[in-house]
Amino acid sequence: MSSSMEEASAGQQEQPTPRLQIYTTSDTVSPFWRDKYEREAKKYWDVFYKRHQDRFFKDRHYLDKEWGQYFSGAGQKVVLEVGCGAGNTIFPLVAIYVDIFVHACDFSPNAVNLVKKHKDFTESRVNAFVCDLTIDDLSKQISPSSVDIVTMIFVLSAVSPEKMSLVVQNIRKILKPNGRVLFRDYATGDLAQERLNCKDQKISENFYARGDGTRAFYFSNEFLTSLFKENGFDVEELDLCCKQVENRSRELVMNRRWVQAVFCLSDGTNSTTNSEAAIRIDHPGQGKMELDVDNNILKKPVNDLEVDMSDGVATEMFGLPTSTDVDNEVIELELGGWTFKIKVLSKEYQHTCKSTGLMLWESARFMAPVLARNPAIFAGKRVLELGSGCAGICSMIAAGSADLVFATDGDTKALDLLTENVMSNLRQPISDKFTTRILEWGNKDHIEAIKQVNSGGFDIILGTDVTYIPEAILPLFQTAKELISSNNKDHQAALILCHMFRRVDEPSILSAASRFGFKLVDKWPVEILINPSQSIINSWFPENGSADVSRGPLNILYFHKE
Repeated sequence: MSSSMEEASAGQQEQPTPRLQIYTTSDTVSPFWRDKYEREAKKYWDVFYKRHQDRFFKDRHYLDKEWGQYFSGAGQKVVLEVGCGAGNTIFPLVAIYVDIFVHACDFSPNAVNLVKKHKDFTESRVNAFVCDLTIDDLSKQISPSSVDIVTMIFVLSAVSPEKMSLVVQNIRKILKPNGRVLFRDYATGDLAQERLNCKDQKISENFYARGDGTRAFYFSNEFLTSLFKENGFDVEELDLCCKQVENRSRELVMNRRWVQAVFCLSDGTNSTTNSEAAIRIDHPGQGKMELDVDNNILKKPVNDLEVDMSDGVATEMFGLPTSTDVDNEVIELELGGWTFKIKVLSKEYQHTCKSTGLMLWESARFMAPVLARNPAIFAGKRVLELGSGCAGICSMIAAGSADLVFATDGDTKALDLLTENVMSNLRQPISDKFTTRILEWGNKDHIEAIKQVNSGGFDIILGTDVTYIPEAILPLFQTAKELISSNNKDHQAALILCHMFRRVDEPSILSAASRFGFKLVDKWPVEILINPSQSIINSWFPENGSADVSRGPLNILYFHKE
């Protein structure tokens, strides 16, 4: 190679490598999860009510102020509460209006049970039953044309937009000719929608999956009006409500948006359209102002609207920190005579969580028992794990025989949970050898901070499931080059990677490794192993050979520093 080419090559190696936090990059959820959300919607809401009980929503006392004229009057009024939840709409109504009778349905059995267990529940006033309005015929539970008022409060948003017409048609059967549908639900532009957009949780247009698997649709005026008109309703009122919700303890101000509407059955004479209706806008810090859509003129203030969501909504909708004991689950592993109890993010949140470090990946699960059976791999060595995540199980096993172990990750939430796992699983003197550090691959400050603590470098660098994004490969090997120890007569420093090939193939990994001075000396499995005794990795497995080891598509690559 000429000197000019060598200089060019050296210059390429010295170019700064982009910093990277490994997150998923898809704009929408995968077809698998989209279908799973639809298929198991009932289960997700049932888990929701089992978890939150009646603590999520505030009781909706504003119904009397906003829609009192529909509930009052001579004679008994019959009400259907669609998606009754824990009864936050039902029981304020029966307390105020002594003559009303309420049918309450929800497709979550846990929600219906909460209604029936409420201290104010009585069968003479409330008929609570399980019903999926996209499948079940309401007229089999309630007489046709017998209901005066249908309330739909934050419920239609949980239904796939493709099935919303089925719900509207279902309630149309049991509504009296002069009945009303009272509607309140999320509006497009709500802060929660913006946050879900940022988390790549979009299912379809204006339709999103939350972290717990429940779903939320955000209504535009046009969509909502068309939905009801196409199914035999006219728009009587349509309000856009904008509020600033302040959480002083968290020092947050959140802009929330809802749509509130009243629909009546169409008789062919009332042809009110969205453009002819007035939209009332509730502005933060003011009374609600009325806006004429055609002329864009603010009219007189009217009564303010209350916000019916508890702090739990801010937690769920806005991705604010929650109790780790609620959102996490514990995985128990028996390894090398040790019992590890590893706290990770609950499965119900893993599919939509951006951080990949809050779960236990299959490669770590596979490598942990291999390493536990072979403590000599780490004996007397300084060990660094890249992308250990919250579990850090391989690092904790290494600490049993190593002199020093650094478990690192670029995600602070993963590191917080990792620290908790280490404290609950390791005891002195093993825990004294264990250190957790933030390390974003390619971040010079993070690398230098680790060098200051361990200036001699690391004898073993380990990574499990850290090679699945192409943009991560160069920063990974650059960081390993900076932190691996120099070879000496006693040992050769090694980089060990375990993974399944996803978006990055083996030639790409080997090319990046070579660029930063790493040579592949062994890999597992191989189709033909001429001399098993010469394989470093094969010696880690039982005597009957690696062919019997259940590994699925997992692979191990073993590098030496050249």
